[in-house]
Amino acid sequence: MSKGKGIKVIANNKKAFHDYFVEERYEAGIVLTGTEIKSVRKGGVSIKESYAKITSKGELIVTGMHIAPYEQGNRYNVDPLRVRTLLMHKKEISKLYGTVKTQQGLTLIPLSVYLDENGRCKVELGLCRGKKNYDKREAEAKRDADRKMDKAIKASRNR
Repeated sequence: MSKGKGIKVIANNKKAFHDYFVEERYEAGIVLTGTEIKSVRKGGVSIKESYAKITSKGELIVTGMHIAPYEQGNRYNVDPLRVRTLLMHKKEISKLYGTVKTQQGLTLIPLSVYLDENGRCKVELGLCRGKKNYDKREAEAKRDADRKMDKAIKASRNR
């Protein structure tokens, strides 16, 4: 997903990058009701605990995605945590299904929700493999070392 002109990022899943290695990224549309898209445009989306899966019918769905009820939606509001259908080409879904089923430890995680240049809501999915605790410690140590190096470089420039 290019962060180019006309794209407005609504929600990012920072926890996914901490807990998983992202191997591939995919873009999918999402089926929303009228009050849900209004709430998305206001930024009322959380994808921290969400994941995607492929049903036996071959549909791609996202579970655990919270879209806050729209304030002026009254009776048209739906359940904030309902299961939502994602839109991808059938070939892409079947390729993903084969990859997830054959390779142990892979899962589909929503990485971000954004509005494209046409105003359509899109979800960026990541084909992810879980990190072990030692992987997380290594990443944190590398981040700390980079931070210390940047700080030292900045201090040497100011002298």
